[in-house]
Formats: sequence, C-alpha cells, structure tokens
Amino acid sequence: MPACPDIAVKQRRAPASAKAEQRVRDILRVSREVFAERGYERATTIEIAQRLGISEATVFTYFRGKRELCMRVVGDWYDEIIAAVETGLPRERPLREQLQFLVRTHLRLFLIQGTDLCALVLSEGRSKGLQLGEEFVALQRRYTAPLMDLLARGQASGELRQDIPLRLLRSLVFGPMEHMLWEAIITQRQVDIESSADDLVALLWPALQAPAHELLTLRRLRDDLQVAIGRC
Repeated sequence: MPACPDIAVKQRRAPASAKAEQRVRDILRVSREVFAERGYERATTIEIAQRLGISEATVFTYFRGKRELCMRVVGDWYDEIIAAVETGLPRERPLREQLQFLVRTHLRLFLIQGTDLCALVLSEGRSKGLQLGEEFVALQRRYTAPLMDLLARGQASGELRQDIPLRLLRSLVFGPMEHMLWEAIITQRQVDIESSADDLVALLWPALQAPAHELLTLRRLRDDLQVAIGRC
C-alpha cells in the first residue's frame, strides 16, 4: 500500500532489491508488534533487531531511528483504515447506511485489529516523547476525510443540520468511538461490533439530522402515496 505523500517519513535508504524490500517489510512488521506491545517509550530498536535476528545497525540502514520507525508504522496502519473506508463506503446508499458502515468499519479495525496501536496513538502519540506534530495532523486530516465528505454531502442535500460546523459534527461521531476504544482497552472486555455500531448510529443520527428533514421525508412519502393512489 503506498504511503500517504503528505506525512510519509523518508527512509534513510530506499530498498534497491527484492531482498532489501523484504527486509524493510520485516522490520516494519516486527516494529508494529513491538510498538503495540511496549508502547513508544519502552520499545527499542535493539529488541526489534533481536526479534529479527539482525543487528541494530541493519535497522538503521533503512530507518534513522525509533521515531521514524514508529511514524511509518502508524502511517501504514492508518493507510489500511483509510483504504478500508474509502473502498467500501456505499455512496449509492442512503446517508444513514453510509454512516453505519463508517462507524462499523472503524470499530472493527480499532477494537479487533488494532487496539494496541490505537492506544499508542491516543496516549503516547500525543505526548512529548513522540512529538508527531504536523506529520500527525496531516495524517489525521486525511484519516477523517471520508467522514467529513459524508457530512458535507449531507449538509448540501439538507439531510444533515447546517447550523453546526463540520468539525463539531466530526467530533460528535469520532468522540464516542474513541471512548468505546478506551473502555475496551481498560476493561479488556469483548465488544459486540455489530450491535455497538447500530446503537451508536441510533444515538447519533437524531443529533446529526436536520430538524425538519424527517417531516419533509414524511410529506414526500405522503405525496408519493397520493400520486400512486390516484393512478389506481
């Protein structure tokens, strides 16, 4: 998967052969495991090298250090989430179904496939230790783009309320999901992704929906029924 051009951290040396490319993939795979298990502060490039059976100097041949490795790991993981949302979002379906897909996909990728990496980003990723800075901001902007597009389309069609800025509507959606993630991390409790997504959308949709939209929908349904009856 290609790295995000806005946030990708340049490697010390580009792989020049299939063997070198495989070495980079192995380093990233093991780095992902170590960062997920240890967190940023306790992870070391020495442990990454030891798990691969290579020298630490070999790791530094391709990456400048721990921070660059962590940024690449986080960036690649975010790319996976972004791709899953962008390729699967059913844009031809009603807006509520699109929102439901987005929420379900995020919960699945967060709570099943990447809980430890989420904890890394949400806690240590925002601390002084990692200092993700503008690179992380750019990544977050791209990461939230599918939801922002959905919300903007909803406002343009009049289906979603227009009296609240998009950034606040975005926070309204992502905030509860982040809370659910932290609860899962702390309690180590299994989460029913399907029912949790359904419940969350059931709570969110009335808050997102334009106040008069439901009434307008009912009126349109009434008019359509009257036309249909008149043709009988």
